[in-house]
Amino acid sequence: MICLQDVLSLAGRSKRDRHSAMSRDTLFGILLTIQTGTGFLGNSLLFALYMHTFFSLPCQKKPADGILAHLTLANALTLLFRGVPSIVSSFGMSPELGDTGCKLVLYTHRVTRSISLYTTSLQSIFQAVTIAVPGRKWTWLKNNISTLIQPSIFSCWVISMAIYSQIILRVVANRNTTDVTSGYTGYFWKVSIYKHHEAGTFLTTVLIQDMFFLSLMACSSVYMVTILSRHHRVARLIRSSVHSSRSSPEHRATHVILMLVCCFIFFYCTNTFLTIYQHLGNNRNWQLENVNAFISSCYPTICPFVLMKNEKRIARVNFINSRSRICIH
Repeated sequence: MICLQDVLSLAGRSKRDRHSAMSRDTLFGILLTIQTGTGFLGNSLLFALYMHTFFSLPCQKKPADGILAHLTLANALTLLFRGVPSIVSSFGMSPELGDTGCKLVLYTHRVTRSISLYTTSLQSIFQAVTIAVPGRKWTWLKNNISTLIQPSIFSCWVISMAIYSQIILRVVANRNTTDVTSGYTGYFWKVSIYKHHEAGTFLTTVLIQDMFFLSLMACSSVYMVTILSRHHRVARLIRSSVHSSRSSPEHRATHVILMLVCCFIFFYCTNTFLTIYQHLGNNRNWQLENVNAFISSCYPTICPFVLMKNEKRIARVNFINSRSRICIH
């Protein structure tokens, strides 16, 4: 009788544990849905604004609009291709993507994540050059940086697509979710094991690219902080210019970019640490995978709303309302 009671108790406890795990996964899926939907809507709104300004209102176009358009596009695609698989997995669904679908999802996510890093770095460099102290060494760069933006972004797309082309060759659909021994396993896909020299070359290339852009981001941010501190000291001495310095569009934009850089570095480092920890672990922890997915989607979600603080054209241009009135009539 005692043994039977123990068995029944263990069975009931196991059932409660499964129910509790399912409840946590469902709640996490709802949280991811809210995060992905909010971030995708914010990025889509800003991207539509930049496209509308570019095609319909060229007189209101700003030099940095090209960078921000690529940034919001990359963020929206990152949220879509990173968030949706996590949401689907959290609700216990297992759609059949096939090899082609898995390659497309993972490849697009990796490329757009790289573009997000590059455009954030480029935006911080552009803002540092904009507020730079006038001098001979900045004259050429200030005069030509606007013409260098589009070629540099195009080059980054090409380089990122070439670097992550290995994913197309290595990723296949994971038809056996219990098999985690033959390579890196994701939600619905599996990456086959690299040879040692291939893995070393790929990881080194990605690491060098990321560290290079992060270093540029950090250096430009330190320079901007130095310029702002120096300007603040001068403004304190000249009290009549305090109000004008605070309302300067360049300084408001600089504060926004510094906020973006700090957010990106924090979430990037946290995501990288959790990813490395997962790869070093022996067992696959799907709860930690969900947390990592949430953290990796935080920057693309926050980014458009931080940019909106410095975007006055949203209030001026009622293109959504005008389109709606046209459709109604």
